[in-house]
Amino acid sequence: MHFAALHLVPVLGAEKSKTAFYVAGGLLVCWALIVSMAIGMRRPDFPGTLGGERAVIAVSVVLVLAAVSTAVLTSGTPTTAQASSPTTGAPPASGAPATTPANGAAAPSTTPAPAAAGGAVKLAADPSGALSYSAKQLSAKAGRVTISFANVAPLMHNMTVAQGSTVLGATPTFTGGTRTLTLNLKPGKYTFFCSVPGHREGGMEGTLTVS
Repeated sequence: MHFAALHLVPVLGAEKSKTAFYVAGGLLVCWALIVSMAIGMRRPDFPGTLGGERAVIAVSVVLVLAAVSTAVLTSGTPTTAQASSPTTGAPPASGAPATTPANGAAAPSTTPAPAAAGGAVKLAADPSGALSYSAKQLSAKAGRVTISFANVAPLMHNMTVAQGSTVLGATPTFTGGTRTLTLNLKPGKYTFFCSVPGHREGGMEGTLTVS
């Protein structure tokens, strides 16, 4: 029994534990030292009687069970909590896209703002009914250009804008009143004309220069 107690103590002491195990293990170690060295080495006939032997065995068994129980109960308990890694405030990894702000606001757009308004241009059909406009040359700034076309002539007319063979827009064909046409134009030269059959060929044509 003495030999088993002395060999069991180091095993239990190696287990991960807390205060309860330390107390039980300490008592077991002290009991083993007392029985084996303090008393056993001085008294060869120890424990001497059957009752004494049973008492020593009983105390040893109780202490061993206490040490084993506390070792089992505390072995799975972590001694320290793992530090959680911070998840905010760290810069994004190289090459990673930037995250949106925490308040949900959209990141500022990098798309260029649209060009400033190009302004307004006025044009009119010949009021006498001749196939001509009031001007052959018009000019405007690049951007949003609004062309106001007046037709008080007795003939139906319109004002159509094209770049090369591509028609960009046109007013309705009308007489008596004013209509407008708004286009987003880049710098360059454009043609304006009346698309009523025969009117362009008769002279209703001009050039719009956008700068």
